[in-house]
Amino acid sequence: MAPSVVRMTPFRIEIPQADLDDLRDRLVRARWPRQLPGDGWSRGVPVDYLRDLAEHWATKYDWREHEARLNEFPQFMTELDGLAVHFLHVRSPAPDALPLLLTHGWPNSFVEFRDLIGLLTDPDEGQPFHVVVPSVPGFAFSEAPASGFGVERVARMWASLMDRLGYDRYGTQGGDLGAYVAPEVAKVAPEHVVGVHIDGGFGFPTAADVPGMDEAERAEWAQMQQWMSGGVDHHALLRAAPQTMAYSWNDSPVGLLAWLTHKFKEFAFMAETPDQVIDRDLMLTNASVYWFTGTAGSSSWPMYERLTLAADGGFAWPKGQRQVPSGVYGGGSPLMRRLAERDNTIVHWPEGNPGNHFVAMEQPRAHAADIRAFFGKLALGQ
Repeated sequence: MAPSVVRMTPFRIEIPQADLDDLRDRLVRARWPRQLPGDGWSRGVPVDYLRDLAEHWATKYDWREHEARLNEFPQFMTELDGLAVHFLHVRSPAPDALPLLLTHGWPNSFVEFRDLIGLLTDPDEGQPFHVVVPSVPGFAFSEAPASGFGVERVARMWASLMDRLGYDRYGTQGGDLGAYVAPEVAKVAPEHVVGVHIDGGFGFPTAADVPGMDEAERAEWAQMQQWMSGGVDHHALLRAAPQTMAYSWNDSPVGLLAWLTHKFKEFAFMAETPDQVIDRDLMLTNASVYWFTGTAGSSSWPMYERLTLAADGGFAWPKGQRQVPSGVYGGGSPLMRRLAERDNTIVHWPEGNPGNHFVAMEQPRAHAADIRAFFGKLALGQ
């Protein structure tokens, strides 16, 4: 299929020096609160931890180095559904590589895949891919959406983008927010998507599933409820008052860093601190993209548009689709597999893969290997 005749403008990240100077000035002049009573992270991000991270951001972190590294990826801007959208398009040296559409999560950005892209495009690593990484509207350099925006609209935009790039058959992949988008692309363009791979999320039970559970499954459900009840419910917070929170995120880099660090800590649930499992400079590159683009508020649209809200008011996990085969990086219990298969044709359900929530940042090599394992099964007809 020939690419559509639509303008795609080459793009480079070029943050003005004045913006870097302003960031450092704000970090140096931050007003720090007193540490509240409580152990560890029980009251939120500890002051000493965040001060050390902010000092690193101000005095040791080199944005220009990381900006140059991001600019090694070919980047473009195009218009999709009336919005200016930023995306990376990194072709493999192997001309017959399978195109792969990656969708990032929240509160992340295209930075999530920085260390994964090269592993996927390199034919020496195994099955190669041509990689496409769009920035979700409202994130990074993509224009923010108006009200009434949803995942199906993102999926249609992504399908249109792949058509413009000349890709007739391709895979989709994502975690977190991307786990909602990836199967939706298959729903809107099943004749073009060969398979859907997500980091996790298929098969998590809800209260509506409890009546059909046996005793052991009910015990498992109780344990899940206990785990899910911890932390800050950002879904409820950002449904209720995203504009209120956006003032501090947009005006104070320390306020933004505290919020992102808190969420990354909760998502790195098997680590004492998030930088034990994710490179500190990679976390700060993601924070810097949010800061320089002023998108901490606009990126919260999936919550205030109630993307993850079920009909009963509870949390809604991605359900998937049956049009094409699906696989996950992190499988789960027999209960989760059973529930996942209600709405998906599961062909890949591994156990024991390493990592927490943002596995592309934590375990890029294992993540790449699992993506290859899934799409390899499809190629072999398994």
